[in-house]
Amino acid sequence: MSINTWDEIRTAYHVARLGTVSGAADALGVHHATVIRHIDALEAQLGVKLFQRHARGYTATEAGVDLLQVAQATDDQFTQLAGRIRGQGSSVTGELVVTSVATLSRALTPVLAGFQAEHPGLVVRFLTDERVFRLEYGEAHVAIRAGSAPDEADNVVQPFLANPFGLYASNGYARKYGVPRDDSELAQHRFVVTDNMDSKAPFYRWLFDRVPPACLTYRASDGRVIRDAMQAGAGIGFLSSYEAALTPELVQIMAPRPEWTAQLWLVTHVDLHRTMKVQSFLTYLKDAAKGWSA
Repeated sequence: MSINTWDEIRTAYHVARLGTVSGAADALGVHHATVIRHIDALEAQLGVKLFQRHARGYTATEAGVDLLQVAQATDDQFTQLAGRIRGQGSSVTGELVVTSVATLSRALTPVLAGFQAEHPGLVVRFLTDERVFRLEYGEAHVAIRAGSAPDEADNVVQPFLANPFGLYASNGYARKYGVPRDDSELAQHRFVVTDNMDSKAPFYRWLFDRVPPACLTYRASDGRVIRDAMQAGAGIGFLSSYEAALTPELVQIMAPRPEWTAQLWLVTHVDLHRTMKVQSFLTYLKDAAKGWSA
């Protein structure tokens, strides 16, 4: 790739990120005509349209999104390299993109806010989704994943912590339906669970093997919604010990068991793993997580 081509890719990256030619021109310190020329040249070279032009600005096409993901990771690496060369590699600036399941939000959000407070030049993006974000395409700097150890090529995987889960319900549910005294009474109760019946979460696999589908009376796709339904008295459900401590209106029905524990993993891409930004955040996160199970 020539220097000119990288200039054009970097220009397209800023147009996709900011949505306008003028915004990209300001960010790059060039004339808006230069931005347009770079976009036209790159589209001609690739033979595809990277943007849809409209009155409000530019919107990336599918091909443009692919280019943005690769360019974002490459731009991050160049920024870190330039900083090290200039002796300024200790700065933690730009974007920090972290992804996890939404149920970790109550634990992770204070960590992200605290880390940002220590690095005011940082823009935090916390992405929660059922899909797995692809680190090799620069979709995230750090991923926190549950289950078996991720095995994608070129990723650095570290064990993070064991996340214990127990069964909880509202006082209202307990008064109306009682509580199971042991596993043999589970089938007499109502449960709030994930809507994904193929979930690999160990606690759900355990439950689905022991109660009939008719007991799974309230299902949702988001862990926060599941918690809200439990608080509303819709049924018994699983919560991590950390989240349960923050939800005193729910009472423990069954204590955490080893077979319900979800292993969490820290995943980073090998190209960004040793950058100052990622290493600083990982250190901060691991230190903060020591108190999660306290």
